[in-house]
Amino acid sequence: MPRFYLDQPLQAGAGLGLPEGVARHVQVLRMQPGETITLFNGQGGEYSATITAMGKKTVDVQVGEHQAAERESPLQLVLVQAVSASERMDYTIQKATELGVTRIVPVYSQYCQQRMSGERADKRLAHWRAVAQAACEQCERTRVPQIDAVIALDKWLAQPLDAALKLLLSPAGAIRAAELPAAAASAAVLVGPEGGLSPDEEAAARAAGYQPIILGPRILRTETAGPAMAAILQARYGDY
Repeated sequence: MPRFYLDQPLQAGAGLGLPEGVARHVQVLRMQPGETITLFNGQGGEYSATITAMGKKTVDVQVGEHQAAERESPLQLVLVQAVSASERMDYTIQKATELGVTRIVPVYSQYCQQRMSGERADKRLAHWRAVAQAACEQCERTRVPQIDAVIALDKWLAQPLDAALKLLLSPAGAIRAAELPAAAASAAVLVGPEGGLSPDEEAAARAAGYQPIILGPRILRTETAGPAMAAILQARYGDY
């Protein structure tokens, strides 16, 4: 059954018109009145909804009963990802969402090739959040991960973070995944950009409590590293 995210309150028994983008998608699928879709708003659970009317650009539905579906991992996982090129960053956010990451914090580091500010930064943040919402539609999460506004890495490291485990992905890492603690309820993973973190940035991360970890002898791309570490942590501490 097609699933759609709506950024609005949902209530069983209510009739509503779908937002333009969602309505267009329903029409592309050639759905008809009487057919059902699934709606969720990121607050937990989901609703079945029956299509009641379709216009040239509009779709009306009747919201059904709330289903208390909960598919979140017990592991609270924060991905601190240095901003990469557009398609690579989209890939990271999409896969991190599918892998159950709770929060994504985009950061600017010394070797970041893309930097944005003002309206351009706002549009990029809205785009990243839309990528996460679409990933939730596909993977059947009912809660959308939090995606923060971009922050400088040094400012992020200066903030307190309540995480049982803090990891810095680094080719010079001293520990491997097999050597991680047996249990952890929360974790944060810091991933550098295409050129990696500078020596000073790695030193600052270590001073902030991040342990350098290596993922084998092969160097992973920045868009691969975060999701790979997320999968490892979900297998060790989450719901895999």
